[in-house]
Amino acid sequence: MGYTIAQKIIKAHLLKGEMTVGSEIALRIDQTLTQDATGTMAYLEFETMGVDRVKTEKSVAYIDHNTLQCGFENADDHRYIQSVAQKHGIYFSRPGNGICHQVHLERFGIPGKTLIGSDSHTPTGGGIGMLAFGAGGLDVAVAMGGGAYYITMPKMYKVNLTGRLQPFVSAKDVSLEILRILSVKGGVGAIIEWGGEGVKTLSVPERATITNMGTELGATTSIFPSDEITRAFLASQGRENVYTPLESDEDAEYDLIINIDLTSLSPMIARPHSPDNVVPVKEVKGTKVDQVCIGSCTNSSLVDLLKVAKMLKGRKISPSVSLSISPGSRQVLSMLSDSGALSDILLSGARLLECACGPCIGMGFSPNSGGVSLRTFNRNFEGRSGTRDGQVYLVSPETAVAAALTGVITDPQELGGCIDIQMPEAFAIDDSAVLAPAGIDEAKDVEIIRGPNIKKFPDSTPLTNELSAPLTLKVGDNITTDHIMPAGAKILPYRSNIPYLSKFCFEVCDPSFSERAKQNSANIIIGGTNYGQGSSREHAALVPMYLGVRAVIAKSFARIHAANLINAGILPLTFKNAEDYDAFAQGDQLVITDIFSGLDQGEITLTNASNGTGVLLKCDFTDRQKAILKAGGLLEYTKEGGI
Repeated sequence: MGYTIAQKIIKAHLLKGEMTVGSEIALRIDQTLTQDATGTMAYLEFETMGVDRVKTEKSVAYIDHNTLQCGFENADDHRYIQSVAQKHGIYFSRPGNGICHQVHLERFGIPGKTLIGSDSHTPTGGGIGMLAFGAGGLDVAVAMGGGAYYITMPKMYKVNLTGRLQPFVSAKDVSLEILRILSVKGGVGAIIEWGGEGVKTLSVPERATITNMGTELGATTSIFPSDEITRAFLASQGRENVYTPLESDEDAEYDLIINIDLTSLSPMIARPHSPDNVVPVKEVKGTKVDQVCIGSCTNSSLVDLLKVAKMLKGRKISPSVSLSISPGSRQVLSMLSDSGALSDILLSGARLLECACGPCIGMGFSPNSGGVSLRTFNRNFEGRSGTRDGQVYLVSPETAVAAALTGVITDPQELGGCIDIQMPEAFAIDDSAVLAPAGIDEAKDVEIIRGPNIKKFPDSTPLTNELSAPLTLKVGDNITTDHIMPAGAKILPYRSNIPYLSKFCFEVCDPSFSERAKQNSANIIIGGTNYGQGSSREHAALVPMYLGVRAVIAKSFARIHAANLINAGILPLTFKNAEDYDAFAQGDQLVITDIFSGLDQGEITLTNASNGTGVLLKCDFTDRQKAILKAGGLLEYTKEGGI
């Protein structure tokens, strides 16, 4: 049997384990990235490990999330990250240089290499044939320190593409179509490989849009072949020397194969409040639009924005619409400016935002009360925009511009014309905003700069054999990390201050949760299916840990969040029978006994002391995960020599 692309890269990086689906494997990591919303905590964890110098081939710290500086907190975090990067051998991408995934694709990504990043959309790197994973900050810190990255060996899915995209249909529509087919849970436990003759019609930025959105499927990661299109992109970035061809073997086997005819696709749209709530644009056309946002790590490439400029040229946006444009990198912005396309955008009435994540994470440009906002982003979770009752739709840049011009949701194919854009043969290259670290000798004299908002990593609690605690919170299906630990301009500046951040934990679901949890010595949470989907933010585990949450029981978990809970020393347990979820009510007193023997047996008994009900919970952990939980989390385990 031959190998898939992902299996080939895994085989070349395998440190421990067997490539058997469902078993734990350990991978050597070549590159890491962080961003500033998760980076401060990741570097605090790295410092705690006591490693002098990163041991990866390349580690890059990006400033792209917390760039709205309404107080000292974000600026202090940036100074801290810059000083840590300089001291410990990490490259530092300055504020304004661009969004981590866009810049990494342009300047650092290498086909066939492994990459983990403390951001769930790190699989963007799969657009050039990287095996790229989103991970918690602690996993990234361990990898920077020379440790392996542990995952469960995934299944292999393949999406075969045929045909060619029609005018005004784009890669974003491909992403929305696969979400319509599989749902936000459909990729869990799988790596998605994109192949078929249709792949040859997609540029690297288009491929990167698709791998970026693969995160919303719950997939472990997504990957494209590294072919002549990849080589041409790398050559245009002055990096042809890192090109390596990669393709799957003809006799590779897949657990699921999906066929999509690009020619038959039409513009698609995800309605509020989930990326898989997808229908053709024509089904909701005519809906009044208040705001349009174009950008984010999904659709902020030069090709995307050149299309936008061409559609806007000589036209004015609707008086009822506010339009923002966020270029993905300084390279994109400078080339838009040099070509004159930026003027076409600005003369339409659009507002130019900086090269950063911005509105995608609720960092400014929130919609009006109840406003309809069409966004080229990857998530439309309730409240994520910064407006609790905002109605956020996910669309392609073409559909976004059509709505901005007409004031209503419009099928862009109805506008007519042509917007064929070709990839440039050469990109403008200026890496002056990426600061190299100090040399080994000079690094000894580098001082780490810490602002008053930066607090130490919170202490964890070692696992005990019995847990008695109230059911402090019960929630439903598809609880996202935005529900658990919201983002937004008011909260993100406190990502390095867990005690203060804890006030906002589960604020979207239950504003009183934090205060209730603080009154108890221990707490248990119960959730439904796909608990913890969305961002890789480990704060969604660290803050509950700080608040005394010792176990989360759910019907099923999202991959990264389950790993983050284990890293924080919190038990992620699943109901053996999903219907047992109904036997518990918020406020019940729960008891879990014989935890240590249960971990070894793979089953634990949960008793509802309030009504006498007893149910079985699954705890299918590896020996390493059990050791992490017993130690009180990955940091304590690492200190004990478990790296």
